[in-house]
Amino acid sequence: MKRLIVLALALALSAPGFAQLYKYVDKDGKTVYTDTPPANSETKQLNIQTGTTAVPKSAVERDKELQKSREDAAKKAADAAKAAEQKDLACESARRYLLQYTSGGRVQRIDDKGERVFMSDDEIDAARAKAQKQVDDACK
Repeated sequence: MKRLIVLALALALSAPGFAQLYKYVDKDGKTVYTDTPPANSETKQLNIQTGTTAVPKSAVERDKELQKSREDAAKKAADAAKAAEQKDLACESARRYLLQYTSGGRVQRIDDKGERVFMSDDEIDAARAKAQKQVDDACK
């Protein structure tokens, strides 16, 4: 309890102070800055803030921020690894699809009636070009 009172008192007393500063031009034409107003001159009062208002962070707060930044970095690394794995899977799938049309032989497809139909050479060439484009896109 005493520590809490001492901490509260220290924080209250560490509030930034404001200094009074006066600016005027003397009889020789020089600009003068002073903390006391001159008796017989027209002055302009300036408010200058001294000290800092930021309270330094405690060791616990710094430790929490460090831990959070480490967790964020680990999460980003895990997300990057997952994205790379998904890209590899998409590339492999596209290559298998292309291999289907480049291996030669007769290729079948299912028509609208649900029957197997052999593809013509033109259909195979079109499917091969489509599969090659998918490989190019997925395996960049």
